[in-house]
Amino acid sequence: MYRYDQYDQSIVDARVEEFRDQVARRLSGALTEDQFKPLRLMNGLYLQLHAYMLRVAVPYGTLNGRQMRMLASIARKYDRGYGHFTTRQNIQFNWIELADTPDILADLSTVEMHAIQTSGNCIRNISSDQFAGAAADEVTDPRPWAELLRQWSSFHPEFTYLPRKFKFAVIASDEDRAAMRLHDIGIRIVERDGEHGARIFAGGGMGRTPMVSHEIKEFVPLSDLLPYLEACLRVYNRYGRRDNMYKARIKILVNDLGAEEYARQVEEEFAGLKALDLDPPKAEFDRISAYFAPPAFETSLSDDIDRRDPDFAVWLDQNVRTHKQPGYAIATISLKPVGGIPGDATAEQMEVMAALAERYSFDELRVTHSQNVVLPHVRKADLYAVWQTLREAGLAEANLDLISDIIACPGLDYCSLANARSIPVAQKIATRFADQKRQKELGELKLKISGCINACGHHHAGHIGILGVDRKGTENYQLLLGGSGAEDVSLAKITGPGFDEDGIVDAIEKVTDLYLEQRTEGERFVDTYRRIGMPAFKEAIYG
Repeated sequence: MYRYDQYDQSIVDARVEEFRDQVARRLSGALTEDQFKPLRLMNGLYLQLHAYMLRVAVPYGTLNGRQMRMLASIARKYDRGYGHFTTRQNIQFNWIELADTPDILADLSTVEMHAIQTSGNCIRNISSDQFAGAAADEVTDPRPWAELLRQWSSFHPEFTYLPRKFKFAVIASDEDRAAMRLHDIGIRIVERDGEHGARIFAGGGMGRTPMVSHEIKEFVPLSDLLPYLEACLRVYNRYGRRDNMYKARIKILVNDLGAEEYARQVEEEFAGLKALDLDPPKAEFDRISAYFAPPAFETSLSDDIDRRDPDFAVWLDQNVRTHKQPGYAIATISLKPVGGIPGDATAEQMEVMAALAERYSFDELRVTHSQNVVLPHVRKADLYAVWQTLREAGLAEANLDLISDIIACPGLDYCSLANARSIPVAQKIATRFADQKRQKELGELKLKISGCINACGHHHAGHIGILGVDRKGTENYQLLLGGSGAEDVSLAKITGPGFDEDGIVDAIEKVTDLYLEQRTEGERFVDTYRRIGMPAFKEAIYG
């Protein structure tokens, strides 16, 4: 994984001291809240319903044990003993005292972490495939390019104040594990005639106007990637709407111009940038890439796994994926225990995950966009020991990609923007479908919950999505069906009138029952929905 050099460290340390002064002035009254707000947002600090929330950047989801231990320490020392992993592969602390924030940022800086550009109208945390560098189906590790983008976009003078927030995703596999086409710009690294390049997609996003991105360039040589992306941002920065925050995202611009016209303007801008020779020096990219060299894998390891423990075998089948290196596997740690809060981990659990990474996974962890954590490089011979440790820590739920592996935003329990609670609904659904046999019978089923139209829970991308709304002062839940954030990307559609908290759980049971009645061999829930259509499901729900 990438390591700071003296420039990275000095930049982060300087920002900490700058913010320490700003916080002191706010606490003394020298700054009003209106004056302080843009300053705190530049450092990932939000004022929520009950307290400040600090969002810490985890670039492309990659952490080491030392960093995870620091997150545990912050949770224990400054919060209420836990943290919340998010759909942008970051972590949030929900109970922060303003006076403590400079010390938290200083602590983070000692382990090469920060909260810069996790908020504001700038380029946010670059997300990627949580299996990058380990996946058997990737053409290359996309993380060196994600890191190059991070360095390029940090404090970029032209893109510090964009019309609206901006999100990149970088993948290098046919299987999309990062919801790449629901980002402002999605990048898929591909190979053509022996050369690596990028397919570029622009104009995706969720929120109140969800859109799937358009392919605007079939192949950009990687040597041209940064100037091409700079051209994409320049066109957006020039023409993106600043008069209406609800129409300020690039998806609106691409939709209004049309993808073809947007692409034409990008090409025109790109031609001018190429003349300026903005390509990064090859030596710099080689320096970055060296940090992502494959670990020192052992060779000639056996692929055999002792499956005699039936509970271990269930976890193995559900949470373990194929690794590119024989004798190794990718293990996902579920942060979705039945009845728990999706994405939350206690300080003690973070320390367990750190220890497992250090001992069994070349000191590497990944945060996933579905709010879980991955050990990317585990010897198959060590999987049983890993599982035993996870079970003791309450982290061995065997539910990856099943109905209880729910994405949920913090909702009205924390968020000042929310209209309804997400957490209790997620807990009730997981409890209703807790039986492992029942979950396995339903198979892959992506369920996602948002407490408001801003869609932090990605409800538009759920096979089943739930949107919390305020209906005359009462929390109401709309049910959506048919979405996907994967390579078969689609946007879910609202079924009809909403439900109360218990009614939405009953409605989900009705649609899953219909799915079991109607599915054909090998069909997932979303496949059956696409085949038989919305009317059959509406009939099952509303009668």
